[in-house]
Amino acid sequence: MRNEVKLGLCNPPEPIYLYVSQGEINGESYCWYRYDIAQDKIIPVQQKGLTGYLSELRLTTKEFKGKDNLKLDIVVTADEIYVIRTGIETNFAKTFLLAISQVENFSKPLIIGVVSGEENVVFCRLYDAATKTRIRREWNTNVDWAEIIRTCQTQLEQSSNRNQLTISHS
Repeated sequence: MRNEVKLGLCNPPEPIYLYVSQGEINGESYCWYRYDIAQDKIIPVQQKGLTGYLSELRLTTKEFKGKDNLKLDIVVTADEIYVIRTGIETNFAKTFLLAISQVENFSKPLIIGVVSGEENVVFCRLYDAATKTRIRREWNTNVDWAEIIRTCQTQLEQSSNRNQLTISHS
């Protein structure tokens, strides 16, 4: 089976960055947004979920107001490549990490959802895309966040290596 390449106008294969923050523009509330650097403009994303395959977790340092801030980049392969960027200490990052620690098979699509909390708080809801079943783990302040990230990264690398072996033997 050959992958058909769609000809014509398209967007270059650059990742689409989604940022997590609760806000409101022109009376419409949102929990994540895109940012247009050229226009210095926030573009709200109305959809509350992103369905795709988790392909990578990265820790990135970004400067904000003269200080380095550690960010969690959640890379999702879908119709495009999406990078959900959030602060490592946010409720969104922690609820995502707790839920993702329960996933054993990264070859299945997931739905990453955003849910607004009080004030500027945003939580993550994770679902199995096929069954629409929520994946959750109870809150625990003693969790080793770094260990969850390392374990998840290892599982994603192993899954990627298995997929490459399958492709090369086709």
